[in-house]
Amino acid sequence: MARKTPSVAQAHAAIACLRRLTEAFARRRQQLAQSVGLSEGQWSVLEEVATQHFMPSMFAKHRDSSAAAVSKTLRQLLDKALVSVGLSKSDGRQRAYLLTAKGKRVLEVLREERELAIEAIWLSLDAAQMKRFVAFGNQLSDRLEHYGSKE
Repeated sequence: MARKTPSVAQAHAAIACLRRLTEAFARRRQQLAQSVGLSEGQWSVLEEVATQHFMPSMFAKHRDSSAAAVSKTLRQLLDKALVSVGLSKSDGRQRAYLLTAKGKRVLEVLREERELAIEAIWLSLDAAQMKRFVAFGNQLSDRLEHYGSKE
C-alpha cells in the first residue's frame, strides 16, 4: 500500500497544533515558576546549581546566554536567599554556588508540582499513543535539525 503524502493544509494544521502545544507548555512552565516566586530563567539556574557542578560560564554557553545575564540571575537568587556562594575548595579562584535550605525547599515544591502535572496530564494518556507521539516528535525534531543545518 502506497504511503499517502499529507496536504499543505494538513501540514499547516500540524504546525498550528505544534505551536499551540509549545505555547501551552511554555505557559505552564511560567505558571509553575511564578507559583514559587521565580522566573523560568531563575528556575533553570536553580536546577543547575542543584547539580553541584554548576559553572556559570558553561551554563551561559549551553543556553546561548551571556555571562552577564547568568550573573544577574545568580544575584537575584542570592537576593532571594535561594543560593549561597563561596570559594571552591578545589580552586580558590572559582566561586562555588550551593542551594540554601530555602532553595532546596523551593526546588522540591517545583519538582512535586511538575510530577503532579505529569501524572494528571501525561499518565492518563494511552501508552501506545504516547509511544507513537514520541517517535513522531523525534522524527520531526531530527528533520527540523537536519533542515536547519543545511543553511
